[in-house]
Amino acid sequence: MESFLSLKVPLILSFLVYCVAAHGRHGVGEQPLSKIAIHRALYALHENASIKVEPVLLGTKGEDSQWVTVELEHPEPSQDDWVAVFSPANFNSSSCPDDDEPRQQAPYICSAPLKYKFANDSSAGYTTTGNATLKFQLINQRADFSFALFSGGLSNPKLLAVSNIITFANPKAPLYPRLSQGKSWNEMTVTWTSGYNINEAVPFVEWGLKGESQTQSPAGTLTFSRNAMCAPPARTVGWRDPGFIHTTFLKELWPNTPYTYKLGHRLFNGSLIWSKSYYFKSSPYPGEDSLQRVVIFGDMGKAERDGSNEYSNYQPGSLNTTDQLVNDLNNIDIVFHIGDLPYANGYISQWDQFTSQVEPIASSVPYMIGSGNHERDVPGTGSFYDSNDSGGECGVLAETMFYVPAENRAKFWYSTDYGMFHFCIADSEHDWREGSEQYKFIEKCLASADRQKQPWLIFAAHRVLGYSSSYWKDGSYGEPMGRESLQKLWQKYKVDIVFFGHIHNYERTCPIYQNQCVNTERSHYSGTVNGTINIVVGGGGSHLTDFGPVQTSWSLFRDSNYGFGKLTAFNHSSLLFEYKRSSDGKVYDSFTISRDYRDVLACVHDGCEPTTLAT
Repeated sequence: MESFLSLKVPLILSFLVYCVAAHGRHGVGEQPLSKIAIHRALYALHENASIKVEPVLLGTKGEDSQWVTVELEHPEPSQDDWVAVFSPANFNSSSCPDDDEPRQQAPYICSAPLKYKFANDSSAGYTTTGNATLKFQLINQRADFSFALFSGGLSNPKLLAVSNIITFANPKAPLYPRLSQGKSWNEMTVTWTSGYNINEAVPFVEWGLKGESQTQSPAGTLTFSRNAMCAPPARTVGWRDPGFIHTTFLKELWPNTPYTYKLGHRLFNGSLIWSKSYYFKSSPYPGEDSLQRVVIFGDMGKAERDGSNEYSNYQPGSLNTTDQLVNDLNNIDIVFHIGDLPYANGYISQWDQFTSQVEPIASSVPYMIGSGNHERDVPGTGSFYDSNDSGGECGVLAETMFYVPAENRAKFWYSTDYGMFHFCIADSEHDWREGSEQYKFIEKCLASADRQKQPWLIFAAHRVLGYSSSYWKDGSYGEPMGRESLQKLWQKYKVDIVFFGHIHNYERTCPIYQNQCVNTERSHYSGTVNGTINIVVGGGGSHLTDFGPVQTSWSLFRDSNYGFGKLTAFNHSSLLFEYKRSSDGKVYDSFTISRDYRDVLACVHDGCEPTTLAT
């Protein structure tokens, strides 16, 4: 008995330590703006404190972002003094919505700032001299800006001084285009944001073959109000007007052809407002035998290049991931970001920051997104998980800010073709169990793949619905029903690879079915599709996740680091997968698949077509 207890106690302790650590690590990465108790702010202007910003006019040469210099003085400096950026600039006089949060005193501050910095952290010696110079990078967000100096830290803010107002030359300018595959292979959608409502200007895209005459296609316009949000903070301190989101459909594109485009708004006085020019290459014809390169990752988030919002502690990898993709953009054809996009968590301004961050990528190649818990989940709103991970957004931001070729964008599942690839993108935040509406879609999507023309069949979802050894018990990370419900479909339709995010690391399994490796190979697979390779690519940029203590037999490679996956189809018989770290862009894991169409047709366990002896 003693020997049993001596063994059991350390096991229990290690389990408890792991659970606490895993919970703690998952709790890291709290939305920085949620730390600010802005509803408790006190109006305590100090006659000798000042804050000034320059330049006053931004974007005079058409820039959509610019660095500004903030000079501040305070005769009674403190370690917990901080500077906030507000937009619109008159943040003191906005009307507060009805909510349950108690207000301290007029004039109330009802909205969180866009970003913030602590004065002493950003300017050494501030607590001694009372003088500081800070640098902020601002993006065009459809309104003017002002800066505010607070004391009392984030928990008990006291407003000491307000700066002069600065603005972009055209705050309403069309910005941050994001491309997406349309509902047919030869259709590209362009979505962008502006400050122009349809009663002010007509939105359109001017586009055409590179170097030839251009055509104009009208765009539809969407927006949403505070009432569309499902819970705080999106309905309260996190609310900010999202502007207007426009989408147009560029149809009947020639395959694999370069196009140029620019965003336009025709004002009712006849004048035209233009964006800068962009370019993209249209999709290949389904089944076309050409070099095709796909990047896939999840959980990237956004970060601030000016060091505000404590970005170095919140999402240290997101800028590295973004920059590596931008650097390699000539070798990327399409991107899949499978959930947890900006981690705005109900702070609406952060979606502008995110679309600005990914604009160099999303304006040039289709940027396909999936729905994650931080986009969708709010209790009582039909999400499959009962948490408020989206901060009250309940999918509205993701569905409006980005286009996906779904039949119903509130149900964020869809299929899309890219050359030799057929993708089935699931929505892990809605029911995917057998018999559900989404399960029927998934089976139809998998069954519709013509494997002779599109040999590479890919399934992706945000949460791990297959295998991950970051979970203590059986490697399912709390979604064993997903594996039980969907694994039979992956086997029946001979799915090559399934990708997941949600767990913030990288892991690759063997070709697996029913918890068993069906192939002893580690780096080169050929012949019959006996099982499905599961890959977690959740290290896009948010806080990293540890692996569990159990050494699972099916886990071939693990890396608790920031990175992304890349698929390269050379032809109908040869596929390369690479895992690259965001820090240096180098390959840290890879494998190849080689097979012919007859290998896909081959009978496998639980995946054989019925036959008869009829002659």
